[in-house]
Amino acid sequence: MIDHVQDLAALREATDRLLSAAASLDETALAEPSRLPGWTRGHVLAHLARNADALVNVLQGLPMYVSGEARDQDIERDAPRPPAVQLADVRDTAARFDAEGAVPADWERLVELRNGVTDRAARVPFRRLQEIELHHVDLGIGYELEDLPERFTGQETDFLADRFSGLATVPPTRLLAGGREWRTGGREGGEVTVSGSPADLVGWLAGRRDGAALTVSGGPLPVLPPL
Repeated sequence: MIDHVQDLAALREATDRLLSAAASLDETALAEPSRLPGWTRGHVLAHLARNADALVNVLQGLPMYVSGEARDQDIERDAPRPPAVQLADVRDTAARFDAEGAVPADWERLVELRNGVTDRAARVPFRRLQEIELHHVDLGIGYELEDLPERFTGQETDFLADRFSGLATVPPTRLLAGGREWRTGGREGGEVTVSGSPADLVGWLAGRRDGAALTVSGGPLPVLPPL
């Protein structure tokens, strides 16, 4: 169930966690590789700041980014900045997004994201929460998938199972974790069952783990498209 008020509250807490953890990073640590191929930790923080600006644009009915090229250029430009500048930018842009979320609005309206993707405005705070929580893990500074709040892990599994639902390239797949069950993938072929811990399952769905810790029956572990 989408609840933008709860998601905004969870987002504030998640942002505070990330900023507190990132405050220990010096210039050398920021220049080190993150867990995302080709990105340093500075790239991750720069992306988070620019993403907050982009999602404010979305809520205001503006294009999310001027272009994909401009998005990438902005991240490359901002990645080498000193730690204090990086943290201030993440903090200030997060505050702007939070303020935009407090503006009375029609949260049932459709908004446009990147590449023509549309969604309800009410889901935008959760999309921002995804960015903060998963990229906190991507920083590789001690925050792991197992540390994600239970509510978020369930929401993210719901979201990704829905995202892959109906894809012909993914076999019909039953997902089991934490006493819950989801179904995803296409409609043709035999069903594959994938089970494991909530962290391992969401890590595989989100492209953060290879699925080696999961138990699979009915066929091989499905190959998921990149996010």
